[in-house]
Amino acid sequence: MILSRGGYLIREGFRSIKTHGFMSFATVTIIMACLIIIGSVSLLSVNIDALIKDLESQNEVVAFVDESITEEAAAKALEGQLTAVDNVDSVEFVTRAEAMDNFMSQYDEDLMEGIDETVFRHRFVIHLDDIAEMAQTKAALEAVPGIAKVKAHLEYADTFVTIRNIVSVISLVLTVILVFVSVFIMSNTVKLATFGRREEIAIMKIVGATNSFIRLPFVVEGLVLGILGGGLAYLAEWGLYGLLTGRLMGTLTGSFLTLVPFKTVALPVLVFYLAVGVLVGAFGGVNAIRNYLKV
Repeated sequence: MILSRGGYLIREGFRSIKTHGFMSFATVTIIMACLIIIGSVSLLSVNIDALIKDLESQNEVVAFVDESITEEAAAKALEGQLTAVDNVDSVEFVTRAEAMDNFMSQYDEDLMEGIDETVFRHRFVIHLDDIAEMAQTKAALEAVPGIAKVKAHLEYADTFVTIRNIVSVISLVLTVILVFVSVFIMSNTVKLATFGRREEIAIMKIVGATNSFIRLPFVVEGLVLGILGGGLAYLAEWGLYGLLTGRLMGTLTGSFLTLVPFKTVALPVLVFYLAVGVLVGAFGGVNAIRNYLKV
């Protein structure tokens, strides 16, 4: 008996979607539009963050070995101590000869005539985990016995950190605002769809139908519309992201950028879209008829 009644109420929820086709279409469209806006801002933030991290990885720190250490083996032996320093991600040893070759490749060899490798020092090219701690890491590296000095572009590090913090704050604020606005718009759209059925609800209430009996079809309707809106928004976002990134990568600017492939964020985006669609749909369905149940 309970299963039979439950099946009837669920069928009523699906039937209502078809009966009120225009409002169902409007609800799904609003859900799609809001989710696409939120998703686009979030994906933009993810790509900017990835770009900044890529720039950070190219910001190298160079530690020069003391001039008194001339043997290559003795200089290379310092690598273990440098690797052990906090915030050091990787260490690459560069010999005097390699340093001279790198230097000579940037200038006319005729101008460098007479210069040999003894002019250069053995050195280590070091990448950091977090450039926000570059100043502290620089001091720690200089404290390693055998290291004469450390060359670090602290001004660039400060710029990257500032940009990263600004982007993070702006993305968070925009996402929070868009979520609240989207939930408000979507909930009110569901309420508007229910407004035209207030007399139907009142009649059901008068003849003795319980609140749960009246409410369930609306909850089912809201859930279906939410899932449908979330799923369609995901497909639209997938296509839009692919189109925009494809066009961008075809330009000169795109050749200098590394964009995050959609497949790496596809699952989180899908889960988020469906979850928001379900929550908004269920909340909208329950909240929309709350006042009408007081008849």
